[in-house]
Amino acid sequence: MASRGNFNSRLGFILASAGSAVGLGNIWKFPFEVGAGGGAAFLVIYLFFAFVLCFPVMTAELAIGRHTQSSPVGAFRKLGFSKWSGIGYLGLASGLLILSFYNVVAAWSFGYFFEMVVGNFEIGSHFSEYVSNWLKIGIYGIIFMSATAFIVSRGISHGIERAAKIMMPLLLSLIFGLIIYSLTLPNAMVGIQYYLLPDFSKVTGAVVYSALGQAFFSLSLGMGALITFGSYVKKETNLVSSAAIITFSDVCIAFLAGLMMFPLVAYLTKGDLAAINSISGEESFIFETLPAVFQSLGPVLGIVVGSIFFLLLSFAALTSTISLLEVPTAFLVDEKKIKRSKATWIVAGIIFLIGIPSMLGSGASEFFANFVKLPGSDSSLSFMSFVGVVGGSTFLSLGGFLISVFVAFIWRRKNFMDEVRVENETAVNGFLRQYVNFAIAYICPIILGIISLVTIFDSYLGISF
Repeated sequence: MASRGNFNSRLGFILASAGSAVGLGNIWKFPFEVGAGGGAAFLVIYLFFAFVLCFPVMTAELAIGRHTQSSPVGAFRKLGFSKWSGIGYLGLASGLLILSFYNVVAAWSFGYFFEMVVGNFEIGSHFSEYVSNWLKIGIYGIIFMSATAFIVSRGISHGIERAAKIMMPLLLSLIFGLIIYSLTLPNAMVGIQYYLLPDFSKVTGAVVYSALGQAFFSLSLGMGALITFGSYVKKETNLVSSAAIITFSDVCIAFLAGLMMFPLVAYLTKGDLAAINSISGEESFIFETLPAVFQSLGPVLGIVVGSIFFLLLSFAALTSTISLLEVPTAFLVDEKKIKRSKATWIVAGIIFLIGIPSMLGSGASEFFANFVKLPGSDSSLSFMSFVGVVGGSTFLSLGGFLISVFVAFIWRRKNFMDEVRVENETAVNGFLRQYVNFAIAYICPIILGIISLVTIFDSYLGISF
């Protein structure tokens, strides 16, 4: 039987799990979601969902994984509920789809690092041409996926845990360094004001929905990653406090990303709040707008700051692609008894191939650029956007809903509580455990059930609420 491996330490597990959560979703996606959602109002809603809704689901996923010591598909069978293995397959499919386009965006970031190193600040003005160059992006994508596969192939302690212990401190150092520098720029405080002073008049149903989706996406919930990581955790590990730390770490880095980004945007716009709102709400503003900011810093300083920023973005992407690749790898190791190294490279190759339409849909192919028009929509979605709707918006919320229902009513809360209960727990941990017990049965199924229905009706039936 193939050896599964384990995390050597609780710190390694937390760093790896936090790395799974911390990624492009925090640094690339979170700031423009904040911008599109009206600034700090979005931030407040995001924080609410992260702690009230996502934290209990995270604890449940970790508990399922540790109790069964199995990948998401095998976990439900080992619990004695084979018919519920569909949740595992749903998470597996979600992770495959997300990683297929995530690797493309990671390739963009990785390529931008080299563009900044040579001082090509004009790349922002030619972003559409850059992403449509499928050969160049394909090479960057192969390099990035190969780096991910190399780390995962080395196993849990020698690969994933060791990489997390190196990359997470480096990631934080780069973020803090860029925050300190961005706060010294003219009009930086205008950007901070936009970011931290909420305007709840801008809150709509769409903003609330986006905040929940961002929380689930950034915390890697509903895709099997945390069930998989939980299966490598030692029994003495406190799951409730670990989940709380992972959630807090993810939220903190998303928050810090905003502190880093909005002073840069305010500097570029000369403190014009309307311009900040317009620019920061664009999904591609990191790639189209920020190179101009770096160019304005001068040829030497611009190269240094720009290179560090896109290196940071690449590191953030790598911490997430590692966890996403581990899920299908663990499936092949556990269910098909394939050696880890072989399983890793097989999956990496398949995912890269699945991601080719997303790569081509960014301008190289008209067919994949206008892949499908969903009911009720006035415009077509690219293949990448469609995969994001299916693998991200739909599967993640549905997976979270099904996990909460399973834990509360099928596996039963008593068994769940027995798995997360620890000796000599503090009053704080006891309170968190009781909250998780309550939320997983009442808050999570109701809210996630509603969100899942809204997503299905809105995205696939054209019925908007």
